[in-house]
Amino acid sequence: MASGMEWFFTALGAVVVIYYGVKLLRFTRMLYPKRWFPLPKSFFLSMGEWAVVTGASEGIGRQYAFVMAEQGMNVVIMSRTKVTLDKVAKEIRESTGRMVKVVVADFTKDNIFTDIEEELKFLDIGVLVNNVGMVPSVLPQRFLEDEDLDQTIVRVINCNVRTMVKMCRIILPGMENRRKGVIVNIASGIASIPFPMYSLYAASKIFVERFSQGLQAEYKDKGIIIQAVSPFGVSTRMVGYQPTNRTMLSPQDFVKSSLQYIRAGDKTYGTICHMVLGWLLLAIPSKILHTEFMLQGLKKYVERKQAGKKSSSVIVEA
Repeated sequence: MASGMEWFFTALGAVVVIYYGVKLLRFTRMLYPKRWFPLPKSFFLSMGEWAVVTGASEGIGRQYAFVMAEQGMNVVIMSRTKVTLDKVAKEIRESTGRMVKVVVADFTKDNIFTDIEEELKFLDIGVLVNNVGMVPSVLPQRFLEDEDLDQTIVRVINCNVRTMVKMCRIILPGMENRRKGVIVNIASGIASIPFPMYSLYAASKIFVERFSQGLQAEYKDKGIIIQAVSPFGVSTRMVGYQPTNRTMLSPQDFVKSSLQYIRAGDKTYGTICHMVLGWLLLAIPSKILHTEFMLQGLKKYVERKQAGKKSSSVIVEA
């Protein structure tokens, strides 16, 4: 009996050591992405002639569009504001010499994807970046505090969930036929846990993660990379253009970092600092995070950060 218990605890200890050893090895790999996940210089261009980026008029989406053009790809930029898109298209053409196609679309609306599919027909699309997304209010609020809740529900689901699925439905078949392609779906770090005061937004982004991971399992043998990218702080309009620091990155720095992890698996936080933030968030017991004291503290913190800014309106990353 004693020898049996000794064997059990020895085996259990070995399993624990192996488990944490593997986690440490994986973390070490993340510190050196260029070594562990190298990308050939022509990697993105080898996927196809065109890249499609939703929510490309500003912020993260705009930067993805620029980087894809710098990689030699032509780009389709999509958003709801034609004037801003035309300006971005002009800047990309002048700085890279690549072709830019502008598609105006309000992704919070219904019945827009037939026209989008027509616009993209016959293009050799190698990269899709599903970036467009919205948060009902940058200020924390309880679900029922939204003054136009029914409309908000429709808009968030259309923009954050339906758009990603429909764009994959439109573009994935061509990638499957060519047996190559990259799809990047922008989620959010706060989707790591149930996140009160941003419940609808966080839930929509966990859908992005799970859908991306499921699709990658289905299509990785077809030569297609599908990845969810889950950033925390990036200085965009969605967070009121907060000053950059080690955790609040500029769109340029974030996109540059995240693309180094494109072959690192079906989900990435995009940067080491955001990865550490994600682990810390997961390590804190939910009973602590969900206390009224913590919720009110979050609200006061965001209000202080957003003082003097129009943060109570719907913010669309597009």
